[in-house]
Amino acid sequence: MARDLPVGGARTTAGATAPSVFDLVGFHWQGAGTVLFRTHALTGRWSSWRPVAPEAEDLPDPGSREGSLRRGWRLGSPYWVGASDRVAYRVVGDVRRLRAWYVWSPVERTPLRTTAMTGTPKIVLRRAWGANEEITRGAPRYARAVSFAVVHHTAGSNAYTRSQSAAIVRGIELYHVRGNGWNDIGYNFLVDKYGQVFEGRAGGIERNVIGAHAQGFNTGSTGIAVIGNYSAARISAAAMQALVGLLTWRLDVAHVDPLSTLSWRSGGNPRYPAGRAVTLRAISGHRDTGPTSCPGAALYSKLPGIARQVAATGLPKLYAPQALGGLGGQIRFTARLSTPAAWTVTVKGASGAVVARGRGTGTAVSWTWNAARTTSGSYTWTIEAGPQTRPASGTIGKAPPPPPPPASSPILTGLVVTPPVVSPDGDGIDDAPAASYTLTARASVTATVLDATGTAVATPFAAQLQGARRQTFTYPADGLADGSYTLVVSAAGEDGRAGRLTAPFAVDRTLTGLALSTSTLTPNGDGVDDSLGLSFTLASPANVVVQIEQAGAVVAPVATESLPAGAAQLTWDGTTPSGPAPAGTYDAVVLVDGPFGRTRHAVSFTVAR
Repeated sequence: MARDLPVGGARTTAGATAPSVFDLVGFHWQGAGTVLFRTHALTGRWSSWRPVAPEAEDLPDPGSREGSLRRGWRLGSPYWVGASDRVAYRVVGDVRRLRAWYVWSPVERTPLRTTAMTGTPKIVLRRAWGANEEITRGAPRYARAVSFAVVHHTAGSNAYTRSQSAAIVRGIELYHVRGNGWNDIGYNFLVDKYGQVFEGRAGGIERNVIGAHAQGFNTGSTGIAVIGNYSAARISAAAMQALVGLLTWRLDVAHVDPLSTLSWRSGGNPRYPAGRAVTLRAISGHRDTGPTSCPGAALYSKLPGIARQVAATGLPKLYAPQALGGLGGQIRFTARLSTPAAWTVTVKGASGAVVARGRGTGTAVSWTWNAARTTSGSYTWTIEAGPQTRPASGTIGKAPPPPPPPASSPILTGLVVTPPVVSPDGDGIDDAPAASYTLTARASVTATVLDATGTAVATPFAAQLQGARRQTFTYPADGLADGSYTLVVSAAGEDGRAGRLTAPFAVDRTLTGLALSTSTLTPNGDGVDDSLGLSFTLASPANVVVQIEQAGAVVAPVATESLPAGAAQLTWDGTTPSGPAPAGTYDAVVLVDGPFGRTRHAVSFTVAR
């Protein structure tokens, strides 16, 4: 849940009551200034002051769809703070707008189940830690290969229990997707201080999933975050062992030498402009790729030793396999072995029959297949060096596309846009349209917004490759004027099918500026905050319903009337049809019948007696 916080100048210190209990919080702001915060726990204690964004380059790559949704905002890191109800904040310098994102991620008592497939460490998969698959915004994207690992820390609290770790991961997912507008959680893997390893971004733990953890260096890397802050604190022995095991396995899957270095071209960030060649280690820290202190000085200093442990674990290994050349010429297969061994290169055709094979002994694999008479088709190759070494494999050529399925089977179904009327007033309720649809096969998808005249006014994304599943995305309505719109979603399937669906929605800013006279109502007759004042502004005359709700149920009607355009003020005395409202958390709700339909607006408050 998001709330804008008032900013009163170049130096501001203020406090705010959260709309509900939260245990993870993050901040977004506009401007070049800095923001600090602290939180008030339900136990009654305030935390120490913290900067809101120590790791500013935990971001998607420039130019990507998920990197553009919050353009113009600076995105703070999510902090696990435990059950809390208030925040205090300090603004220094140029901060023109500040928004807090409150996340409630309750701890579940269900024991976590880990999966350890052959040759893999124990990993808590997404379904086990409770990933919310319904909120992900797009299909996973994949790189050609993983060439290096980037180690992070989450920069939040180190004071968490083993049972809270999954809740922290769920909270980070919610913040990265709903707060930052990313497709999914940014990290590929997370490790807690107890040695538990969590699958991060969806797409397959052995596949080359592109994350959103190191701006300009996401494609071709795997991002691993250790939960906690390791600027000064030492990583626990359990976390160290888990991190070494995870890196050993993941780099072995990618056939990367943990002690190697490489030159990598940046995709662009404030430290390394796009195209700049950067020398990296196969196990790098986040600070190696961008202007950040991540993963903290204490953990960063351990990376050379971690790399040596990874290199010495799980031997023997096969590094840097390649197939150079193409069909119709000479194809040279190369690789390097950690220790001398007998090796074999095998090439098979589409039917699985062996068409070529080469053998040798030593640490250097080098063999050439004369494919001069082979100009088409699809072939697979494998480099093996004994049962203890993970084999490498790849493909040469291109298989013919599968025949298209029957035309009666649609590739795109079930387009829905909610809410039907959007009210982008910043209250966190119905501020943006959310669209969902189902793809029955992998497809290239384009989404376009048309105005009432049929003119395209926005393109949320174009030619985005998405998988066969229910897809969901949210489009910010800030740039759309009030009016009626149509969302058009077009899909071009890899199997030859195509589909196009439309769904209407509207943008209505009839009501703006809903505010309460107090965040805590104390109807005790002392003349202070005995009643609740509601104020808002109407852009045009409208029928308005004002009511008090608790947990979604109406507990007290306040007013139902037609109001003229301009400022409006109403008052609730704290009573319900059954008597005085009991102590608790409530919502002051205003329903407005505008020119495009009904919109809902709400602000939370508490009754204290």
